[in-house]
Amino acid sequence: MSESAPALEARRLLRAARVGTLATTADGQPFASLVTPATAPDLSLLLLLSDLSEHTRHLRAEPRCSVLVTGSPEAANPQTAPRVTVTGLAECLADAGPLQPRYLAIHPYAAMYAGFGDFALWRIRPLGGLYVGGFARAARLRAADLAPAPDAVAAVEASAAGIIGHCNADHPDALAAIAGLPGEWQMAAVDVDGCDLAQGERVIRIHWSAPVEDAHGVRRELIRLARVGRGDGDGG
Repeated sequence: MSESAPALEARRLLRAARVGTLATTADGQPFASLVTPATAPDLSLLLLLSDLSEHTRHLRAEPRCSVLVTGSPEAANPQTAPRVTVTGLAECLADAGPLQPRYLAIHPYAAMYAGFGDFALWRIRPLGGLYVGGFARAARLRAADLAPAPDAVAAVEASAAGIIGHCNADHPDALAAIAGLPGEWQMAAVDVDGCDLAQGERVIRIHWSAPVEDAHGVRRELIRLARVGRGDGDGG
């Protein structure tokens, strides 16, 4: 599976993001707010939003929006941080299906209010993006550049429950080695780009060396990571 470097880095930033900035508009006036995103297997952004929030009212009137997420800066200057801005269309999901458990796997603390009547899961389908890797390192990305291969997404998602169950039941030591941190770790989510490991309400992102195409690719990456330990993950 061939990926351009900016597209892959943008995907990794989105998958690892635990906080971001949502930009909406109201009567032509821009408005920015803090949000806690997760990604669906196909890289759509998931947001758990309250109907009482200003940005939710904006999205109901105008679904066009953008989300900015950032990584860690390389130096004291914050502008050395990699970041990606994704533009897209937001929709409120009347039936969140398996996407709400996916969101809560990344943000387990949100379970305390996810069932409130004024909260709903929203999905933002990326239409494009701008990746900035630091000074003089910027790339515009189309939706097709960002999106993982649909066949691979479907193949991994079909096996995800089995992968998660098997790893948590039979390989806790390997998960601890992959996490590279003490304690009991559980796999919370898996996709073509990596997996998320949880210890209580702490969730960290672990990247594959490259996007995988199926469950066999996931297994190869888990074996590799268990041998070398965590070295390419992001804290959550």
